[in-house]
Amino acid sequence: MTEKPFFGINCDMGESFGIFLTGDDENIAPHIQMVNIACGVHGGDPSTMRKTVKLALRYGLKIGAHPSLPDHAGFGRREMKIGAQDLCDNLTYQIGALKGFIDAEAGTLSHVKLHGVIYSMSGRDGTLAKAVCDAVQPFGVALIGLPNTQLEAEAKAANIPFIPEFYVDLPIDDEGRLIVAKVEPVDTGWIAERLTMAIRDKKVTSASGKGFATEFQSVGIHLDIPNAAEVAQAAAAVLFKEGLL
Repeated sequence: MTEKPFFGINCDMGESFGIFLTGDDENIAPHIQMVNIACGVHGGDPSTMRKTVKLALRYGLKIGAHPSLPDHAGFGRREMKIGAQDLCDNLTYQIGALKGFIDAEAGTLSHVKLHGVIYSMSGRDGTLAKAVCDAVQPFGVALIGLPNTQLEAEAKAANIPFIPEFYVDLPIDDEGRLIVAKVEPVDTGWIAERLTMAIRDKKVTSASGKGFATEFQSVGIHLDIPNAAEVAQAAAAVLFKEGLL
């Protein structure tokens, strides 16, 4: 992994909406290097977008857009049928909206990371993956996603820089698939052990001990884990110890 550039920890932020607050953005920000900001569709609103951009700039974070399917009620986590052009237009709209706030604060858009179910849908479906890339390409930024997916293949075909990530806070099953729970606090000791193995051995194991190869250039942290700030701090400590930060 060290042969390629390492971009540090990325985390989704700015997912509060109006009076409904979620996430510990202020306490997570000091421990990460990249922020993915909700674009007002699954979460976020204009004021939250500007506030989160300012927070990111205060800590010198790379700022990315975090667009989703047009499903506010389902927080972007319900699968839906969507055509390629419709998806491309929805993503372009969201990325452009966030970029407006970034430009207004004299910042720079660094990357895009998809939110929710479209993240996995575009990893499996080449048509959707190409639609994502068609939306991202005009902005001239990188795309974060899981390695060895259709999304990575389409990004490479479109000459879009692709940053493979490792979700340090999600376990995997014996098929290597992510187990999305995020209800209980995560053991930071498990985080440290898991990330150290991934860095040194380029391997991650399921609960039963089955091993899978992994290679990544960024570590992903979920905002909606109850102790997300502690998870980010634990991951950062490992990265410093291993000489990656």
